[in-house]
Amino acid sequence: MRRYTTLLLTAFLLLAIVIAGSAYLAGTGHIDHRTRAQEITVLTTLPAEEAEILSQAYEDSSGVHVTFVPLSSADVLERAKAQAGSPQKSGPAMVLADWQTLGQASRSGYLVPYLSERGDMVAAAFRQDDGYWMGVWYDPIIFCINRDYLISLHTDIPDTWQALADQDGRIGITDFMAADASSNLLYAMDAEFGDEKTLELLDKIHPRVVQYARYLSNPVRQAGMGEVDISIAVESETLRYIHDGYPLQIIYPADGTTAWITGTGILAGSGDRERGLAQNFADWLLSDEAQLALQSHNYFFVPTNPGTMAYQSFPGKNLTLFTQTPQLSAAEKHDLLDTWAREIRFK
Repeated sequence: MRRYTTLLLTAFLLLAIVIAGSAYLAGTGHIDHRTRAQEITVLTTLPAEEAEILSQAYEDSSGVHVTFVPLSSADVLERAKAQAGSPQKSGPAMVLADWQTLGQASRSGYLVPYLSERGDMVAAAFRQDDGYWMGVWYDPIIFCINRDYLISLHTDIPDTWQALADQDGRIGITDFMAADASSNLLYAMDAEFGDEKTLELLDKIHPRVVQYARYLSNPVRQAGMGEVDISIAVESETLRYIHDGYPLQIIYPADGTTAWITGTGILAGSGDRERGLAQNFADWLLSDEAQLALQSHNYFFVPTNPGTMAYQSFPGKNLTLFTQTPQLSAAEKHDLLDTWAREIRFK
């Protein structure tokens, strides 16, 4: 059984003092934000608030202003296609997006390879080997259990997908049709366990689902409030609620799980100067500074760079990931979702 008690990163918080001191000695505390001698534009699928946190932290650190353009995945690909077909020295230089968008951009020829010493430390599961995109952090799917329910258990704690399906507790989950990170779990389970086993597990879980939530945060809130006993949830939201004092504990599935990966790619068609600035920013996103900026605003993602203090501080850094990668076409994804909805969700 693999269980971990979630601890917020006492040692890592000391890094704030080190970073603040380094920034002061380097003179970055005296940057005039009204004068931006260096500036890059980055296309992103991140929420605007999260992008702004990173932009401000990087400008404070380097003096380089990052202008984020928040877009849907489809719009990111459209802009990347236009840039690759008509190079623009002053156009967007980088993409910071989910791994599916980056993979599509790479396959379509919209990215150029970039390898660095920091990026070389990232595990193969979180990057493309030839350097066309690099994961900077990931958000795994975990089991989020109410501590009072945990204390009441007289049997083994459910730490596998089969054990979760076999237990009697009330379950919270985000609807597979409501969020990409949730539907990605369905596709990943299908790749790992096969159609029949996946639908069998979900069919056993279904009668104990209190509500198929519309948002990723709702199952965590339900577990924290005691409205459900255990939730299938993203780790970042669970850590956010734990940080706010909710009685929750994380269980990492021993038979594997999937994760939503966020990464970087350098856009084809960008100018040499902009590309150089983008590469520096891509390396910074693999640093403790980037993680500190996110965590100070209650964004808790697992860094892909094992050389950071933030990575060493996460209790779930060695969680087991599924060994199979989903290879479904858009039509196959639609059919799988339709089968789940018809045979389980609304039967």
